[in-house]
Amino acid sequence: MKKSKDILKEADRIVNGRSQEKHRQYGDFSESMKCAARIASEMRGKKIDVHDMFCCMIALKFSRQSFSFKEDNLLDAV
Repeated sequence: MKKSKDILKEADRIVNGRSQEKHRQYGDFSESMKCAARIASEMRGKKIDVHDMFCCMIALKFSRQSFSFKEDNLLDAV
């Protein structure tokens, strides 16, 4: 397992160093999360905001981590 400092550096590299690459593949992440919140709100018939979306994504990563350790789960959560 990598040290937490290494995971934080890797997360920074992915988010800040590869942002253009990810933007080309998936579009702007912030806009994608806003869109996902709108879709989830329509699906559930109640307001789900962007903060809720981030919390759900992190919760999913932690849930997966509790089942089977994968460094990628922690990296994604960060």
